[in-house]
Amino acid sequence: MRHQTSLDAKYFEQMFRDKPDPWGFETSAYEQAKYARTLEALGDRRFDRALEVGCANGVLTALLAPYCDRLLAIDISETALRLARERCSDLADVAFEQLAFPRQTPEEKSFDLLLLSEVVYYWDDGDLERAAEWIARTVVPGGKVLLVHWTGETDYPQSGDEAVEKLYAMLTDRIDLVRTDRQPEYRLDLWRISA
Repeated sequence: MRHQTSLDAKYFEQMFRDKPDPWGFETSAYEQAKYARTLEALGDRRFDRALEVGCANGVLTALLAPYCDRLLAIDISETALRLARERCSDLADVAFEQLAFPRQTPEEKSFDLLLLSEVVYYWDDGDLERAAEWIARTVVPGGKVLLVHWTGETDYPQSGDEAVEKLYAMLTDRIDLVRTDRQPEYRLDLWRISA
């Protein structure tokens, strides 16, 4: 049975307390292939100010950092953030903050890259609306929104397809679709904020 509301900090805190790498970010061939395709989608562009929502234990954060002058990585779980900070301790241009996005948002009001990897399906429709409003205000014209989501069955408020399609519909007048890439187990969507 699906959760009806957005998953909360307690859910994720328990996951990371039980196991520091609950989804096998460090060891899973699926995760490694997905990360490679995620980074490939960015091309050779360098981003001034990037936001990674749901950084978990920082595996993707460390891979993303070389593409960014400044990277803010946020997560709802303090345990996950502690692990991410340790993993990325030698990356001076990466900052971390505990936020329950999209109900809580960074103070920074301008990003040219927003990475939503395996997070949007944790949100209910109200939080999808909050996220859409924030994206429309905060990601600069020409900025990129990169979404990567597993497409199998979930007990989350949304499936991967539902989450991406609903968010797209909420932003359709503000974004251009750059790329949609469907793999056997996940989808990757790259959007550009229109001028």
